[in-house]
Amino acid sequence: MAPLPPVVSAAELTGRDDVVLCDVRWYLDGRSGYAAYLEGHIAGAIWVDLDAHLSAHGAPAHGRHPLPTAESFAASLGSLGIGPNDPVVAYDDLNGTAAGRMVWMLRVLGHDAALLDGGLGSWTGATESASSTRTACACPVRAWPEAAFADIDGAAEAGASPDVVLIDARGGDRYRGETEPVDPRPGHIPGAVNVPMTDNLGPEGRFADPATLRVRYEAEGVQETGDTNNAVVYCGSGVSACMDALAMERAGLGRPAVYIGSWSQWSHTDRPSGTD
Repeated sequence: MAPLPPVVSAAELTGRDDVVLCDVRWYLDGRSGYAAYLEGHIAGAIWVDLDAHLSAHGAPAHGRHPLPTAESFAASLGSLGIGPNDPVVAYDDLNGTAAGRMVWMLRVLGHDAALLDGGLGSWTGATESASSTRTACACPVRAWPEAAFADIDGAAEAGASPDVVLIDARGGDRYRGETEPVDPRPGHIPGAVNVPMTDNLGPEGRFADPATLRVRYEAEGVQETGDTNNAVVYCGSGVSACMDALAMERAGLGRPAVYIGSWSQWSHTDRPSGTD
């Protein structure tokens, strides 16, 4: 079958019995995503833990959700029963804020993966509460492509460069420094423009069409350069920023680099804030 686009509707999955459905629910307020999964999920979907499978564990100065090593991610995929040729469709119940991280991680490795548009709420098929698992398999280690990422110095350089668009995907109140619920100090990286990932969505929590998204990002100066573009995107901890990255890819603008450390890393340093 044709490779999956970055975002798919539930209707587009009709007849796709080859797809591995992944429930990646996670909540900033500390609620258990696994408990929500056990209360009801798409039939056959497996549980994927953002903290255990899609993140590393390090000092706070590394950010709240550092990228796992290539070896660790391959081991996680194998333990979940996801092989290199298994198409993946991931979802959550917050418009893709967590599931988008898994989809983006897979896509930058060349793995066929998509985000379910509208998440769990868009699903009209069978659901269940019993846990689903797959047989563990071997998944090869695939090196993370350097061009897919920006580190803290790269983010600072992006904010200072007239040729690069540094995008803050958080809500406007956090970008402006009016509130900061989890990180040491409020504000944003100097030079960043605010393009909240929630503004990529319509009133029903589904992505805007590609043409609308393209206009939105081109208005901020994003320009396609083959499979990539001239943007660097970040958020609180390198999770919801992946939604902006998928939106740009959906718009036909290529992939931006993602600053995984994001504000959760930057705010642990003495580097300036754009609100200072």
